[in-house]
Amino acid sequence: MQINFLSEVLKTLENPRFRYLLAGAWNTAFGYLCGVSMYYLFGDWMGVLIVAILSNILAISMSFLTHKVFVFKTKGNWIREYLRAYLVYGLSAIVGILLLMIFVELLDIKFWLAQALVILLTVIISYIGHKKFTFKI
Repeated sequence: MQINFLSEVLKTLENPRFRYLLAGAWNTAFGYLCGVSMYYLFGDWMGVLIVAILSNILAISMSFLTHKVFVFKTKGNWIREYLRAYLVYGLSAIVGILLLMIFVELLDIKFWLAQALVILLTVIISYIGHKKFTFKI
């Protein structure tokens, strides 16, 4: 029974779609906590725009590593794929930063809620971009 369970778990981990979901859950949590933590630690000093830019750089780097190493398992091409990841995330980051500023500064939505709403939208953009562009084999 334990061997069957273990083999099923290993079989599931072979599926790149499942690995994408796992990596996405980790990356989303990391990016969210990074943004919220940086805002509450440095927001008064830096402001929303700078916090959003810096937290996006950290989140994009983490996401690139998890997708390259764990999900798509591509070899070499580190710089090219990292730059491509920035193109994909750059688009979603720009959209996210603008929405974050609108939600927090114009609509007076709490930062933690605004960040969560923005993440939902950017996940869709990044999935399509990575699948079709960044890690296209």
